Amino acid sequence: MKSTLVALFLFVALSTRAQEGVAKVNDAEYTEVFDTSGNKLRAGVNYYVSGLSLASAGVHCPLYVVAADQGLALTFTPINPEKRFIRGNTDLNIKFSTNTSCPHESTVLKLKSYDDKTGQWFVATGGVLGNPGRQTLANWFQIVKYYDAYALFYCPRVCKDCHHQCMNVGIYEDQYGKRLALVDYDEPYKVQFQLAA
Repeated sequence: MKSTLVALFLFVALSTRAQEGVAKVNDAEYTEVFDTSGNKLRAGVNYYVSGLSLASAGVHCPLYVVAADQGLALTFTPINPEKRFIRGNTDLNIKFSTNTSCPHESTVLKLKSYDDKTGQWFVATGGVLGNPGRQTLANWFQIVKYYDAYALFYCPRVCKDCHHQCMNVGIYEDQYGKRLALVDYDEPYKVQFQLAA
């Protein structure tokens, strides 16, 4: 009887410790994201994101996301539209808050089809806002902590049985500018979020 009680006590203690460990991992994974003023990043609010802008690349539409001297305002919409704040490592849509020269195309960011000429997956406009699932896999990005700033990451969780790559969003520079593209090295494009006036 005594050995049964000891075994039961050890089982409960180890189970509790394991659950505490899981909770700590989950808390660390979904971190808060802050703007340059130290405030939590809010859903649906306009922010300038480290000079991100739009440019064409040889064809009129779609527009590609580029790093420029002067950026355009963007908004963030989490996978759960009821959430008021943006958390790190969670799926979200990113949308430019501007009218463009492509009136029939949304300004929601998406991963464009593979470009055979450059060997790149570029980030462009034309995505779908919301509607998480297999059909919108290319429209979901994440914000991850990167040293003293943040980075964008492509690793959507909106489709459990979909196979896709998980890669950093970095810069591919060519005659069309510094275009955002998936990069397989450890140098993502560092971003910060400044509240738009």
